[in-house]
Order: sequence, then C-alpha cells, then structure tokens
Amino acid sequence: MQLKIMPKKKHLSAGGVPLILFLCQMISALDVPLDLVQPPTITQQSPKDYIIDPRENIVIQCEAKGKPPPSFSWTRNGTHFDIDKDPLVTMKPGSGTLVINIMSEGKAETYEGVYQCTARNERGAAVSNNIVVRPSRSPLWTKERLEPIVLQNGQSLVLPCRPPIGLPPAIIFWMDNSFQRLPQSERVSQGLNGDLYFSNVLPEDTREDYICYARFNHTQTIQQKQPISLKVISVDELNDTIAANLSDTEFYGAKSSKERPPTFLTPEGNESHKEELRGNVLSLECIAEGLPTPIIYWIKEDGMLPANRTFYRNFKKTLQITHVSEADSGNYQCIAKNALGAVHHTISVTVKAAPYWIVAPQNLVLSPGENGTLICRANGNPKPRISWLTNGVPIEIALDDPSRKIDGDTIIFSNVQESSSAVYQCNASNKYGYLLANAFVNVLAEPPRILTSANTLYQVIANRPALLDCAFFGSPMPTIEWFKGTKGSALHEDIYVLHDNGTLEIPVAQKDSTGTYTCVARNKLGMAKNEVHLEIKDPTRIIKQPEYAVVQRGSKVSFECRVKHDHTLIPTIMWLKDNGELPNDERFSTDKDHLVVSDVKDDDGGTYTCTANTTLDSASASAVLRVVAPTPTPAPIYDVPNPPFDLELTNQLDKSVQLTWTPGDDNNSPITKFIIEYEDAMHDAGLWRHQAEVSGTQTTAQLKLSPYVNYSFRVMAENSIGRSMPSEASEQYLTKAAEPDQNPMAVEGLGTEPDNLVITWKPLNGFQSNGPGLQYKVSWRQKDGDDEWTSVVVANVSKYIVSGTPTFVPYLIKVQALNDVGFAPEPAAVMGHSGEDLPMVAPGNVRVSVVNSTLAEVHWDPVPPKSVRGHLQGYRIYYWKTQSSSKRNRRHIEKKILTFQGTKTHGMLPGLQPYSHYALNVRVVNGKGEGPASTDRGFHTPEGVPSAPSSLKIVNPTLDSLTLEWDPPSHPNGILTEYILQYQPINSTHELGPLVDLKIPANKTRWTLKNLNFSTRYKFYFYAQTSVGPGSQITEEAITTVDEGKKAGIPPPDVGAGKAMASRQVDIATQGWFIGLMCAVALLILILLIVCFIRRNKGGKYPVKEKEDAHADPEIQPMKEDDGTFGEYSDAEDHKPLKKGSRTPSDRTVKKEDSDDSLVDYGEGVNGQFNEDGSFIGQYSGKKEKEPAEGNESSEAPSPVNAMNSFV
Repeated sequence: MQLKIMPKKKHLSAGGVPLILFLCQMISALDVPLDLVQPPTITQQSPKDYIIDPRENIVIQCEAKGKPPPSFSWTRNGTHFDIDKDPLVTMKPGSGTLVINIMSEGKAETYEGVYQCTARNERGAAVSNNIVVRPSRSPLWTKERLEPIVLQNGQSLVLPCRPPIGLPPAIIFWMDNSFQRLPQSERVSQGLNGDLYFSNVLPEDTREDYICYARFNHTQTIQQKQPISLKVISVDELNDTIAANLSDTEFYGAKSSKERPPTFLTPEGNESHKEELRGNVLSLECIAEGLPTPIIYWIKEDGMLPANRTFYRNFKKTLQITHVSEADSGNYQCIAKNALGAVHHTISVTVKAAPYWIVAPQNLVLSPGENGTLICRANGNPKPRISWLTNGVPIEIALDDPSRKIDGDTIIFSNVQESSSAVYQCNASNKYGYLLANAFVNVLAEPPRILTSANTLYQVIANRPALLDCAFFGSPMPTIEWFKGTKGSALHEDIYVLHDNGTLEIPVAQKDSTGTYTCVARNKLGMAKNEVHLEIKDPTRIIKQPEYAVVQRGSKVSFECRVKHDHTLIPTIMWLKDNGELPNDERFSTDKDHLVVSDVKDDDGGTYTCTANTTLDSASASAVLRVVAPTPTPAPIYDVPNPPFDLELTNQLDKSVQLTWTPGDDNNSPITKFIIEYEDAMHDAGLWRHQAEVSGTQTTAQLKLSPYVNYSFRVMAENSIGRSMPSEASEQYLTKAAEPDQNPMAVEGLGTEPDNLVITWKPLNGFQSNGPGLQYKVSWRQKDGDDEWTSVVVANVSKYIVSGTPTFVPYLIKVQALNDVGFAPEPAAVMGHSGEDLPMVAPGNVRVSVVNSTLAEVHWDPVPPKSVRGHLQGYRIYYWKTQSSSKRNRRHIEKKILTFQGTKTHGMLPGLQPYSHYALNVRVVNGKGEGPASTDRGFHTPEGVPSAPSSLKIVNPTLDSLTLEWDPPSHPNGILTEYILQYQPINSTHELGPLVDLKIPANKTRWTLKNLNFSTRYKFYFYAQTSVGPGSQITEEAITTVDEGKKAGIPPPDVGAGKAMASRQVDIATQGWFIGLMCAVALLILILLIVCFIRRNKGGKYPVKEKEDAHADPEIQPMKEDDGTFGEYSDAEDHKPLKKGSRTPSDRTVKKEDSDDSLVDYGEGVNGQFNEDGSFIGQYSGKKEKEPAEGNESSEAPSPVNAMNSFV
C-alpha cells in the first residue's frame, strides 16, 4: 500500500530532538500563502502594559498582514483617535505603528491612555490588545529631618526606607557615602519593603551613613534618602547620652538588651494572608529579632514545598516559589528559633489566576460548503467570562450569518460560503486580566500547492532520523502521499512515519535510504507533487585519539588526532586548550593530524581537545598534559612494557596453531610473562577471553583450538610494574567443524501441571557447539516401569514439555547435544518427576492437649504417602478463637496458621488467649498446595490472671477523702473475683507510710476513700484478681486538699499539678533553713533601703511626690529560690501591720514591680506621712492576692518595706 496523510491523522515519533523542530511547524499547514485573498492577521503589537520613557518619542507598534494589504485605525480611551488632527502623531507607511514626536515639543503625560489598533480589509478586521500607555516616573524623596539613633548593644532596630512611589516600582538597596553596599547577614538584612532590619545591633553597626537608594531602571535614575546616623553604646554610655542629649536624640529602647527569645519584626501577629496570581513568583517574608540572632525555617502545613520551584532568599528570611499554581495555595509557616525559644507565624496563601488558554482559537480555512468550528476555551480563578466579537464588533449586534451558530465557547460553522469569511475575536476576562485572540475564517476554493522548494537535497548521518519536508496548502485540505524512486515504489507505514504537516520521517536512516522521494498532494480541485533527494553519509569518528602525556619542562610534546569521515564531507580539525582557544604562541603548531608544543612551560599543562567538525556532525577527544620539573641527571624510566607487535600464525592445524610475536621495549624492567587472549568473531565478537600464559623469555606458543571458531589473538606483556596494553590483533583463523564434545548441564525434570513433565537444561554456547546446526536429543521414560526410551530432537532451545503424563511419577531424563557433524557423547540419566496435584486425604485422629492457659499441643496421624501426590512439605494447622468463655469481646473470627515442616506429626500452639474456646483443623501440604482439612477439633483454655485495669483516675479531692474511678481490664482472662486497692501516704521528706489493703467487689468502677489526712499525698496501687491470682497493677498519686482553718493564706493545692512541687509545699515556713534564709534576705533588703535613702535624700527634705518621679533603683530585686520568689501575706485585716514570720504563698513567687522607690507605692495605697526629718509616719500592709496553687504565674509582690517588717 502507499502511505497517505489524511486530515486529523497524526503519527508521532518515539523520540528525537530534530523531530520537535519539525512538529513546531505543523500549524503552518493552515497558513495561507500571501498571494491568496485572506483576512488580516496581527503580527506584532506593543505590550498590554506599555511604560514609556518620557524623554524619548513614543512608538506604539501595530503590524498586520493580509490580502489585500490591510488599512489601520486607532482608538484612544474607547473613542476614535484622529491622528491627522495631531501634528505630533504620524503612522509609519504600510504599517499601523504610531510615532508620537514629543522630543521636539509636547509632554508624555498628554498621551497617557488606552490605545487599540484595528487592521481591516475586504475579508474582515483584526484588533490588537488594549495597550495602556503610561510614562515612567522617578520622583524625588520628600525632605525630612532624620534624628540620630542611639541604641544599647543587643537591641533590635528597623531603619525605614519608604521610597517614593514610581512607575515602574523602584529597586531598593542600602549603601554608604562611598557607594559601597552595606554588608548583610542573618542578623542584618533588607526586607521586601526596602526597610533595613537588625535582629540585634552590635558596636560595629555604628556609622553615620546608612543611606537608602531607589533605582528607577526605566529612566536610568537613582534617588537617595537622607543619611541615617546610628550609634550603638553600652548601658552606662546610654544613660549618660540620654541625660546630655535627651532633646536631640531619638531613643529606641523598648526592649532589653539581654538575651531573649525571638519575636517577629515583620509580619505582625500570629497570622497573615497573601494572595498571588498563577504563574507569578510567590514571595513570603518573615524577619525576626532576638538575641542570639534567630534562624528562620519554613514549612507548608499539610504538604511539602515543591522541590524544583522553591528558593530561599535573604538568608532564608524570604521563601520564593516560582510559577505558582492553585495547588500551591495553603498555609505556610515560618519559624524563628534561637537558643531561648521559638515563635511561629502562619501565612495563608491564596492563588488566583488571570485568564489563561486551554484551547486558543486557530485560523480556519474552509472550502465552500464545508463545516468547521472555532473553539475558545480558557480557565482562571475566578472563572473567566467568554465573549465573542466579529470584525471587532460584539457578535450580538453584528450582522447575522446563517452559517454560524454560537454555543458558549464554540462557534459552529456549517455549509460556509465566501461571504462567511471574517475575523473573530475571543475575549476571556476576569477581575485579574483578560485574553484577546483573533482567528479568521477564510472561505477559499484552491487546488493543492507544494510550498517546499523543488529538488531540495537532505543530507543525514547514518543511523540518525531523516525528516523530509513537504509543506502544502489547499482548500479543501489535501491528502498527502509519498513515493520513493522514479518507479513510484510504495512506502510502508511500518518503516516510515508521516506527520500532519506533510513531513516524512525515517526513524533510522540507513545507506539504502538514499534516493529520490516524491510528495503528492491531492484534493477534489487538483493535484501537485514535489521531489526531494536524500543522501546518507558516514559518521565522523576519531580513530586515533590524543593520549595522556607527562613531559618535563622545556621539552616537546606531540598529540595525535586521526579522523575517519565520509569522503564527501571535508572535516575541519580544531584544537582547544581547557575548552578555549590555543594560546597565540609560535610554540604551538598544528598540521593535519598533530598538535606539537615546543619548549613546554608550566602554564601549558591542562586538557587538550581535538574536535573534528563537518557540516553534518562532529566528534571530539581529549587528553591531559602534565608538566613536571626536569630531573638533574637522566634516570632510567621504569614503566610497564610496550605492547608486543608483529603477531603471526603458523602450523595451522584443525585443533592447534602456533603463534609468534616480537616483544616491545621492557622499559627497564624485565618481562616476566606474556598473556595470550582470543576473540571468537563468529560467536562473541568484541569479547576477548584468556587463552594461555607463557614465560617472559618465550616469543612463540602452541595453542589448542576448538572446532568451528573464528579465532583472533592478541598478546600482552607483564613486568614488575604492570601489564602492557594489548597488541594489535592477529589475522583470523577459522577451525573446522566437529561433533560436540560435551552435553548440556543442569538437566532437570519438573512438572508444572498434574499431567506434564517440563524438561529443562542449560544450552551450549556458540563456542561449545563445535559446528553449525546445534540441536538437542531429549529422551525420557518412567523410572519404575519397563517402557522404552521416548526421544525427540529439538532446536537450540532450553526446555521441552512432555504432556499426558501420570501425576507425580518419577522419570529418567537425558539430553544429548548434536550438530551437522554428529552427536556428543552419550549423557548420563537424571531423575525428575511429573507434575504434582493437591493432596487427596486429610490427616486423621487429631488430638489436642491443653498445656496451660496460653499453650496447647496438637497431635495427628500422618496421611498415606500415595495420597500426597507430590513432594511432602509438611502439615499446616489452622486455629481460631470461636467465643470467649465469659461471652465478652466477640469479634470477627481471625484464623491463624502454623506450618510444621516434613513428616512431623505434632506441634505446639503458643500465644493463646486464656479462658477462651478455640477450634482447629490440620491439612497436609505439598508443592502444589494444601489438601482437604481434617474435622474441626475444639478445645478450651483455662483461666489466667487479668491485665491491668484500663485506667485509674482520682477525682473530687476533699480534706479527708479521695474518689477513685477506673475502667475494668481490657483482657480479664477469666471471671473477675475482686479488685485489690493498696495505698500509703507520702510525707514531706518523700518517705512512704504504712500500706493499707482494701478489697473492692468486682462489679464496682468507683470507690471513695474517707478519713484521710488533709493536705497529704497518697500513692495508690490497684489491680484486678481472678480465681487464678492477681493481675498487673496500675499506680497513681493524689493529694487531699488543705484545711483552710489551719492553713490560713495558703490556697488549696491543685491535684493535677506536678507531684514533686506539691510534696514540697507542706509547712515549708516551719523549716529551719527557710527561717534563716528569710532573715538573711530581710537584712539585705534593709541595708539596701538605707543606702538607697541616703543616696536619694543626701540629707535633705523633700516631698514624697519628687521621690515618686525618680527612677527605680535597679539594685532592689526580689530574692529568688528555685522557681519562686519569697514574699509574705498579711492577716485578714488589711490595715494591721504584718506579722513576723508570716507564711509564703503556695507557689512561693513574688512578681517584680515596675514602680520606683516611692514609699507611697510601698505602702500599697495607705496614706503615709513624713516628719520634717524625712522619717515615715504610718502603718503599712501588704496586699493579699488569691493565687492558684501550682501555676506558673507569679503573684503581685508586697512592698520592700513590708518585706522588711515581715522578716525583721
């Protein structure tokens, strides 16, 4: 048959890069030749968002093609733009491109607006996109007075940039007065908004020229912000600076300079939202402050970050994902972490999408009376709206055309006529943008024409794809046929591939592919044909490659590069050094095959590459040159021998030959032996095998040969340094054929079905065949019968199947090799078996002995050997739990399996559930599978000890009682008889008290213990019991509540709090060490207060108000021990003085106050008075706070004066 192209039919190649280039031209079959009538097509236009340079003339592009040539018109802001009325506006001849001359006069701002171009001829009108023209802007920074910034070492800082808003937006960077970029790191970095962030400042950050620059690329201008001065000082320097320059200095001091966990400088809060458009780059930013400097990590909740599209910028503070899609929506979490903690921020990302094409409308060429469709399919988020226009007019108000029907995103044409020609516009739009596509319908009646040049010559390298072009046009669409040769021989689809654009592909071109090919295009209006020619060339190869060389400085080196190529192609040989051109030095010289370097220098070392280029292909090879220092005196060079040469075959007999050779140079190390290898060019071409070894003093060897082998030999020499390269191969020698001298190995007989016997063997290789026509004689007979041998001769295969055999019968098997010369020696017989079948009989007399509650032993009688019908592999026990004796925990029956190998007739079943009913059966197993099951045998396991209760909770603690709640054991393993509860108190020194035992009925799940000691910790041990004995126990601890009458001021302990803390809170104020510590604390506070008053008063008298305005003395700090700070509580009456030795609150914590040293504050609101000598008159009381017993939150602290009165 002949190969044809029909419309809509496509055959794609399985690979090949050149093919892709041709497939890119497939749509070109719809291109109408420019000499035929056709509607306009927009070929070039300015971008939708067109930002212009206000210093240059404005050029708005609009180019189109068509027949007749189209005329052009413009609209501006939706109305007709009359260019004849504006002397500054001209249109290029033969084009729709506008040129607005603003360099002589006029301003760019005058011509801002939305422009649209229309190209029109008698066949229709095409329109451009809406082109938004805006001049670029690079405004100056607003004037501002920037105060110097003084910071304490370690504090965080944000230097604002706030650049002016330009068009397009400026590129921000920070530099100093010398125009050197400021160094950035994990500690100091620039944010996406241009601000400069310091996680913590260091003394080296001090400088007076922090300058933010804004670069506007469109106008090539840079604007500069006023310099910012920053000084980083210590705490003492900071206080002095503030006192001296408070009115002239901006002080950033909201946070302590001590080490602190991270907090985010940007973004704010715990959550934020980010919206991005599909296809853009998603940029997420998190910048944190802290000391030490935090490290930023990124994760995506419920997903992985895309591996190939994720990039980290700005020291991992910015996460960027390129080409985002809707699948990238979700929650992204940034984590800032340092040694003191971590903080998280979640950014919810939503990916929206401007419209994008799924199927864009394509030009449609139809002949009169044909049918066709225009499809305009787009997607986006939100879903875009599709609207149609014809010749630039909305289709709803355009002239009606009976040949078209609109169905959403599709226009269907039927029985078109020449008047149906038009240009259709599809507009897909949503809130994020729009797409506009022009597609014409051109109704033509044209006979076929071939657009590819006649007699085009294609030259292709052998074994590569060949692609022959046949661009065509016609209406209706022509069919394409290809022929080869002048006689018109048909091309077959199993060898060639035809593409819709007319291209003929030969996937693997061979020498016989050379010839003349004819492309024929036909439709109902006529026929056209074109001839092209194909030549296949030999590939270019480097047959002698340059070799690695080590030379001494000052010597000469030569590299050889011998090329083999097609005789019709002229190669160009080029030498490179380290992938660059050779040095321009007369020491380097080249000829046809060699590169010579004279007077070698150290710089000459490197990689030298020889490249052979033709017009169709290239080949290259490289070698390394190593330059070493010259030796003072010549020294012998010790190396492996040079390869032997001049190999010759003599005394050629049927099974032997004599090989002679000439040794190469031994390179100052005597040759110890020669190694001889052979190649079998007939059976294993290219594979060299070991033949023999001879002494290093010999130059001949008598070699034993095998029949029917095409031998070639090579020789290698070996000395103490190593082995030489192989010699050149000897001439070939083909030995005569003979009968095989051995039979196949690994003969086996094993059935795959009950009625067959599969005989397999390892075939002889070509070397072992000893001659042509290798076959095998396969023989078999039953081992235990008197039958004669049955034989069959098969080809060179590796198995033979004997059908119709009895089930599992032993056979004797032989496999003998033979060839055209004769048979191999008689082989030995091996035994095999025909196929197995499933066992016929179930094991009998199954007995079960229960050993204990979790173990049973099973016995059974063996089955008769003949009933096995195969190789006995063992016995298999299936056992399952049928129902618990307590009729609880009924579940789906799950069978377990145990297999016992060989002839064993008993086995143990471990891991049984106590107090349960089981059933089992036994089956025999062979190589085919299992036999029938024995009768089910049931048995019971006795009771066992139960598991621990599932849970134990202690609720409702009171002064003298605790209530216990529990869940029964998940595995009772019998009938529960009772629960055993044991408990004992734990005193303040963690010693255990006497153990109390209590028996609780088995039907209880709650129990209340009464008459317990208040504020006492108890430890409980709880377990269940069956008639067999007690089970595993579960333990718990709890505390009774505090007696408010006896423990005034101490809140009741929280039962759920930490156990260690609860035990330490009992009567802590009565401990001797505690009283001594409190006395020391009181004395220290008293001394500090006296020193403070002396320094503040300096012997003078002044009102309390002035004292209140003074700064807090940093020396006064609450005393801490463990995790709490000791304070004191007053009696119930707030206006009585505190008692000495009053108790601490339960959590033993005191919050540090933010107030200063005012004694009014210390008095907690009591109206205190001073005498004339400054002494204080009045009583003071601490403020009593209700605190949680074991929380982490500290109470409000009593005043230092109260602390003094309490401790003294």
